[in-house]
Amino acid sequence: MLSDIQQALTNALLRLLYPLVRVLLRNGVSYGVFAELARKSYVDVAFKEFAEKGRKQTISRVAALTGLTRKEVKRLTELEQAGDESTHQRFNRAVRVISGWLNDDRFHDTQGKPTDLPVEGDNSFAMLVREYSGDVPTQAMLSVLQAAGSVERTADRVSLIKHAYVPGAAPLEKIGILGTDTHELIDTIDHNLQTESDELRFQRKVAYVDVSRHAAQIFKARSSEKAQALLEELNVWLAENEQLERDEGEQGKQVSLGIYYFETDSTERDS
Repeated sequence: MLSDIQQALTNALLRLLYPLVRVLLRNGVSYGVFAELARKSYVDVAFKEFAEKGRKQTISRVAALTGLTRKEVKRLTELEQAGDESTHQRFNRAVRVISGWLNDDRFHDTQGKPTDLPVEGDNSFAMLVREYSGDVPTQAMLSVLQAAGSVERTADRVSLIKHAYVPGAAPLEKIGILGTDTHELIDTIDHNLQTESDELRFQRKVAYVDVSRHAAQIFKARSSEKAQALLEELNVWLAENEQLERDEGEQGKQVSLGIYYFETDSTERDS
């Protein structure tokens, strides 16, 4: 018989998996592939985080923890880690370019706001890309931002249309966000489940289950506006506090704050 915690975890897992499986099926990922990845994740986590204190983790102990055979654990540990970092890097670099446009005075008008930039030359889009995207070619970054609807190009100038980079016609990057953002949320929830109150991470939401359709449209627009303003304010502060160079042996922190909007019919939620 399941304990109360196990039953609660089972219910939570079913809700978590439902939208994930919808994404997997829509993109042709079979159950067999998912099951293999789940087994590997069990093994990787058991090896990395569940060793006995002061002792090296063993295949036998991982097998006991996960319920897999020792042969299966050994096979899974020998599998190479899957994943393509290029999509994640491209997303980060696009975000950095827009952040630089928003925060760097060299790319502002006399009012201190992001200005339209010439494609080449001093204080140009090409210069912005060189400063903030590493070795990504100017035209490649322009194409990425245009596809997302973040910028617009006229004959010889580039205009910032959106103060954020949200992949538009780039499904690979959207799927990458599914991995990174969901990972961060679940990691935060896990941290809060096992941490003392003075070390809790911020995790809040506001939700009502039966709002009128008209009010829901207003809330969607209003929450988007306020959330964007908050993220832009925090982005400026983080940009000012990022360590471009750190002292030897000093370890920095990766931090992020995510905001999402959710909506469904009240009757569907009740079911």
